[in-house]
Amino acid sequence: MNKIAAFYKQKFIPSSFAQFIKDISGGVIAALISIPISMGYAQIAGLPMQYGLYGSVFTIIIFGLLTTTRDFVFGVDAAPAALVGGIIAAMGIAEGSEEAVRVVPTLTMFVAFWLLLFYLIKAGRIVKYISASVMGGFVTGICVTIIMMQIPKLFGGGPGTGEAPELVVHIIEQASDFHPLSFVMSAVSIALIMTAKKFAPKLPMSVIVMAAAAAAGYFIDFGSSGVKLLPDVESGFHGLEGFVSFGSFSQVSDYMISSLSVAAVILAESLLASGSNAMKDGYKLDNNREILAYSAANFVSAFSGCCPVNASVSRTGIVRQFGARSQWLSVSAGLFMLVVLYAAAPMIKYLPVPVLTSIVVSALINACEFREAVHYFRHSRTEFYIFIGAFSAVMLFGTVYGVIIGIVLSFIAVIIRAVIPPRAFLGVIEGKENNFYSLRRNSEAKPIKNVIIYRFGGNIFFANIDTLQSDIEKAVREDTKVIIINAGACGNIDITAAQRLLMMYDDYQKRGISLYITEHVGEVNDRIREYGTERLLESGAVRMTTDLALRDAGIHYPYPTEDDDRLKELAGDRPHHISRRAKGIQPELEWVFGENAESYRERIAGELIEMLFSENITAEEFKAAEKHTLWGRVNMFDEDEILDRIEIRLESELKDDPERLIRLEELIESRRSYIEDRMKNMDPQILEKLRERRKNL
Repeated sequence: MNKIAAFYKQKFIPSSFAQFIKDISGGVIAALISIPISMGYAQIAGLPMQYGLYGSVFTIIIFGLLTTTRDFVFGVDAAPAALVGGIIAAMGIAEGSEEAVRVVPTLTMFVAFWLLLFYLIKAGRIVKYISASVMGGFVTGICVTIIMMQIPKLFGGGPGTGEAPELVVHIIEQASDFHPLSFVMSAVSIALIMTAKKFAPKLPMSVIVMAAAAAAGYFIDFGSSGVKLLPDVESGFHGLEGFVSFGSFSQVSDYMISSLSVAAVILAESLLASGSNAMKDGYKLDNNREILAYSAANFVSAFSGCCPVNASVSRTGIVRQFGARSQWLSVSAGLFMLVVLYAAAPMIKYLPVPVLTSIVVSALINACEFREAVHYFRHSRTEFYIFIGAFSAVMLFGTVYGVIIGIVLSFIAVIIRAVIPPRAFLGVIEGKENNFYSLRRNSEAKPIKNVIIYRFGGNIFFANIDTLQSDIEKAVREDTKVIIINAGACGNIDITAAQRLLMMYDDYQKRGISLYITEHVGEVNDRIREYGTERLLESGAVRMTTDLALRDAGIHYPYPTEDDDRLKELAGDRPHHISRRAKGIQPELEWVFGENAESYRERIAGELIEMLFSENITAEEFKAAEKHTLWGRVNMFDEDEILDRIEIRLESELKDDPERLIRLEELIESRRSYIEDRMKNMDPQILEKLRERRKNL
């Protein structure tokens, strides 16, 4: 009881009266926005539009009472509505028909049962196997499909069904029914909503457009001009009537299979979205409790005669802008929607269909994640192709198959990362004992003579052992004497990989090459022993560290290094400029940013120059200035190079102001003296190398 009391105290006792008002106001805003959205999505699901309002009363109140989220909005939303609309279309059930009114709540009930099962088996953990790129592509595919279904309604035609090819044909066919006034209404509505979202995001423009259109419809007879209007809606809550005629269970197997895909989408999309929200706000989400809330909300939606309900990212984003931070918003939204049903339902019949459709289409456009696709394209082509794959699957094969293909793509993405982990050949930097560095990412690193040190960045198993073996074999030369597999990232190994490593050991022994495996956790040795490949352990091929393996092979510090030809063979064309840097220096920015290190140095130099120009800065202030840059404090090797860049740019930009140039150069020299003092204490040899580098610039 104490836990329950604490739970509801945290959820429903606001931090202040002002916050309570914000929460209630946020609920009213959520309800107002949900009026056109829920009506439109109910139609997409195949129901008469008023059922969207019925599904926005007790459904979200129950969710608000059970959820562990603080401010997430739940209700009739795009993904489940589209899925259900596709399912009943495949069944040959007409949109808005009596059969649809019976079948859709039946599907909702099965969705609720699936979610209850997910709760009982604690299925929230499966969300981690669905990548953001898969979910983004899937949701975007659904949104674009619905938009294509609704396009004819924007210019006076009828909605389409099917997948993208059929919808394109339907749009072309409906063009013959083009109605100019309907199209103008739609275009103006969409323009107003999208413009407001960009320039006045806190303004609930969809509510304003809906109210203005209904008011105009009250005074102007749009119907006589050929504009389609919404049907008359009886006042009051009549959702329970939909449950009374709940429908036949003769097609139970079809319902079970179809509803499973809907439940999976609700689970994944809602948990991912609300989890992201919780992370931003710094509180922990109880995934299993969330699934119970989803299940309960969908049971209530079924009793209301409505379609399955889901978390709404778009509406949550809006109410957060108004400062709502508790589930009072859900309770107040449901109660306000009940007031609307009893007091304002007669006004709905004056709302033109093109305007309602425009509101739905605008919401769907905002729900599309094409920006994420652009981000993936720029930064991860693999994620981009997965996004496009999930998107295309929905567009071409439908939402149900899209779910299946999306989940398959998620697992493919996991497999790709496991099969092709980060790998690198390692070398040494002169003057740095017991450390080994990537030959590609560190410009001063060089391979040890007659030695291959290969780092494999993941667990070793049947699917990637070929990659490991192929990489090493390509690097082996006639003079190779030692191969060391640095398996520091390996926490597990399977029997296939263990047997292959033993075969590699035997093969290289015959060729006069010593093979070692190092740096991995001790549990890997336990697996090697269990798999019957303990000869790797007994022969001394397994060593705790890389330098212990080198010592066993008779190679001692200082390690002899290979020439530049061998370096290029193992590292490829490195993007760094070795000649510019003092030998033996390892800058941190190069380690972090790789080939982009130069551009980051330039950026930091630019930020420091702005500080120098904008203030009458003192030596002490300049000493601390780098703390305020994008990167923060850099190591002394990087700072020395950045000071060089600043000095060169100052000489160019202040050539007409010698007095100021001299003063700023004095600041730079004072900072450089500080670096040299530190270097002298750390390593006098490195200091000499720094000075030598400056002379060579």
